[in-house]
Amino acid sequence: MDATQNTLSLKSIYIDFREITKARLAVSVVFSSVAGFMLGIYDIHSFSWMTLLKLAIGGYCMVGASNAFNQVIEKDLDALMDRTKNRPVPAGRMSRSTALIIASLLTIIGIVLLYTINPKTAMFGAISIFLYTSVYTPLKTMTSLSVFVGAFPGAIPFMLGWVAATGEFGIEAGTLFLIQFFWQFPHFWAIGWFLYEDYEKAGFFMLPTGKKDKGTALQIILYTVWLIIASLIPVLGYTGRLYITPVTAIVVFLLGVWMLYYAVQLYKLRTAKAARTLMLVSVSYITLLQLVYIFDKFLR
Repeated sequence: MDATQNTLSLKSIYIDFREITKARLAVSVVFSSVAGFMLGIYDIHSFSWMTLLKLAIGGYCMVGASNAFNQVIEKDLDALMDRTKNRPVPAGRMSRSTALIIASLLTIIGIVLLYTINPKTAMFGAISIFLYTSVYTPLKTMTSLSVFVGAFPGAIPFMLGWVAATGEFGIEAGTLFLIQFFWQFPHFWAIGWFLYEDYEKAGFFMLPTGKKDKGTALQIILYTVWLIIASLIPVLGYTGRLYITPVTAIVVFLLGVWMLYYAVQLYKLRTAKAARTLMLVSVSYITLLQLVYIFDKFLR
């Protein structure tokens, strides 16, 4: 019986750790960093498994810390929303102090690991945590501009990988940042749309007009267009070592049209189902885009 109870206890701790760090989100963010890293290395001979491992673990720690701090701050608000009320802190399975300790330890481990790669990587990781917890999180109950602020830490992972690989922040890393920056808006506004009623319970302002209307849907379309343009910039040859061939640019453009189609569908239908579909497509878009960039680099 004791062995069974211990197993159940360890399993529940593992599940709560996954929830407080938002494991699925953290893994997707780490994937973006890894993609940036692969784009940043000069060739396959300069690839380092140790650096990649430190980037992946350090990156997970930084994202996990941001999410844990967020749940400490928003404990009472999370308890009001259906999608968050069963998280460890609002559900009472984990105390605020325990969550704060976990968040602090993850921050220290993450920054140390990233610093061993190079100081710039650690600096951007630290900036990401600060912006997410100290600026974005408090603004969510004040203004829809919180999404704009949140887009900055959200856009760091893709370029963080490049900085980890090169130790430099230049036009290449800036372009990767720009791509993921514009991607944040249609992605999170789509989430804000289909979870509008739930967010409303906690007083969160996520949509640019504050409503599920044509104005919000139009802005989603416009930012999707900006995303497509940003994603095609590397084909012009003005972004240093970050370059894609014309054939790859066509693939990237078609991916953008695919996402734009669902943004237009949201404008036409203005339903929660259309918003959820756009959100799922946006996740597929950014993953496929990063893979296409990597394939282009190593296959040309």
